[in-house]
Amino acid sequence: MMRYVTATAVLITTLLTFLLIYFYRSFSYDLDKLINYNPPLTTQVFDTNGKLIANVFDTENRVYASYEEMPNILIEALIATEDTAFFEHKGISFEAILRAIVKDIIAGKAVEGASTLTQQLVKTTLLSSEKTITRKIKEALIASKIEEKLTKQQILERYLNQIYFGHGYYGVKTAAWGYFRKNLNELTLKEAAILVGLPKAPSTYDPVKNFEGANQRANTVINRMRYLGWIDDDTHQKGIAEHPKVYNEPINYNKAPYAVDAAMRMLAAQYPDIKNGGYRVDLTIDLPLQEAADAALKAQYDEVVKSYGAKTNMANFNGALISVEQATGDVLALSGGVDFYKSPFNRVIQAKRQAGSSFKPFIYLVGIESGSFTPDSMLSDTPKSYTFGGRTWNPQNYDLKYDGPITMREALVHSKNLATIDLVERLGMDRVKKELIRFGFKDVQGDLSVALGSYTISPFEFSEIYTILSNYGTKVSQRLVKSVKTRNGQTVMFESKKEPIADPSKVFPVIDMMRDVVTRGTGTRAATPGTEVAGKTGTTNDYRDAWFCGFTPSVQTLVWFGNDDNKPLPGKMTGGVISAPVFAKYNAALLQYRPNVKREFFIPGALSDFDLNATDTQDENATGAQNENVTQ
Repeated sequence: MMRYVTATAVLITTLLTFLLIYFYRSFSYDLDKLINYNPPLTTQVFDTNGKLIANVFDTENRVYASYEEMPNILIEALIATEDTAFFEHKGISFEAILRAIVKDIIAGKAVEGASTLTQQLVKTTLLSSEKTITRKIKEALIASKIEEKLTKQQILERYLNQIYFGHGYYGVKTAAWGYFRKNLNELTLKEAAILVGLPKAPSTYDPVKNFEGANQRANTVINRMRYLGWIDDDTHQKGIAEHPKVYNEPINYNKAPYAVDAAMRMLAAQYPDIKNGGYRVDLTIDLPLQEAADAALKAQYDEVVKSYGAKTNMANFNGALISVEQATGDVLALSGGVDFYKSPFNRVIQAKRQAGSSFKPFIYLVGIESGSFTPDSMLSDTPKSYTFGGRTWNPQNYDLKYDGPITMREALVHSKNLATIDLVERLGMDRVKKELIRFGFKDVQGDLSVALGSYTISPFEFSEIYTILSNYGTKVSQRLVKSVKTRNGQTVMFESKKEPIADPSKVFPVIDMMRDVVTRGTGTRAATPGTEVAGKTGTTNDYRDAWFCGFTPSVQTLVWFGNDDNKPLPGKMTGGVISAPVFAKYNAALLQYRPNVKREFFIPGALSDFDLNATDTQDENATGAQNENVTQ
């Protein structure tokens, strides 16, 4: 019986051989996809300290590994299990075919395949998985041609980068990190055996869901290696006994989704394949600070929802934060909302909101730069009525209190609307508009409402212009992406642009007044022990927007809360009440992570024209909530 089976198998093998030779000479197929192998690759995003933030990909999470990165133990485990004669055959193993035919005839059905690693690579890359004679013949013919074009090492490199390892991981490097949080050169024998055993049945042998099954399959691999004499008894026993730690957390988890999303949007025009081209993107984001920003924003959000959610629909309520190192423009944290996966709309980049009173410092800077005003100059905080196009406008202060003559300092500290309007009128609207445009504000309307922050702007754009104040007159463009490295190893660096806008000696008086906003004005809740803080609150008409825009001598942070549908916030939420505390909480964390940052503002040049210590003692005990200004 056995002789008959063997003779039959030899005859079938001989016929197949002649058929393959015939088809091989007449067969034509495009091999470029394998010869010039360029699979979809994951773009990896890192923070400023080289910590992985996210793996970004379209459909296949694949991090490429060169053959040189692959340890011998991995290669040997693979060949021992899948194709022992890999380095001897030319793409087709006739010995394996003969052995498979014999076993299939005896069993009366297909029980063993005869595909080489080259054939498996061809099937997964160029062909379908259909079980037909035609597909098998194509597979064998293409494998033979591939062996003429590529070295054995190149074939192994493509195979181990192409195949699926389950759990969303394509390629062995991705799988090694995903399952074991290890680089390829750190793999143990058991870990390598688990990986090698996966492609046969990724769902069945998934070590996360079925460790025992994966472990048994790995032991089969290790036993095979011992049988072949490729490992000794001691290595074999240690490998069998090993019980590696397997990680359940997916590696595509994004630790800074709004920042990563913003970076991908910024890079898309220059790099259309940014999500599948295998780039390394280094951001300026500092991951611990990003986490602190997210936590501070979410904590305040939760508190507000808890307080008002039972009485008011809070479905559209959200917040945003952007923090930058003003001297460099590096974005340290960017939170475009409280939950990216519930709402990917990036409020830092995409939202355009009225600035409210947080806009006022720029009006006061125009006044200081004019040379006609100092922090001690007197303004008129007196009710006025204006008529425009047949309509009457009666601007008011938030607290409905008016102080008459008031210093410029006190007007800003307590966010007095009427005094700010008086300043604009005395400077002249044309002059104010011209200077605001020079600062970088676009499409500025030439009417008095601009004095109260009717201007709409995104937090990202506002943050850049705010560096004029925090960086002593030099505007610095925001830099979120430090560098991009291509798959071919070319690196492109990105730099911020610096533009002198105002003399530092003219800016500092505004900084000094904003410092008083925090120590005794509308922004007291932003005060942070251990560092000086300057800033300005902002709340727009009907409490639609609540801002705090502030900075220390080293870091500038803007916080915003509001409803996405632009409806009023409940409970008269002002910037001083809701946004300033987020600034303080984040800033406290920043001091812990960066204890060596500058903590005191410096006085530039000669400031003999300004009495920086002169203050008006009125409303010393006023709280941010009582004195916050709302545009009316």
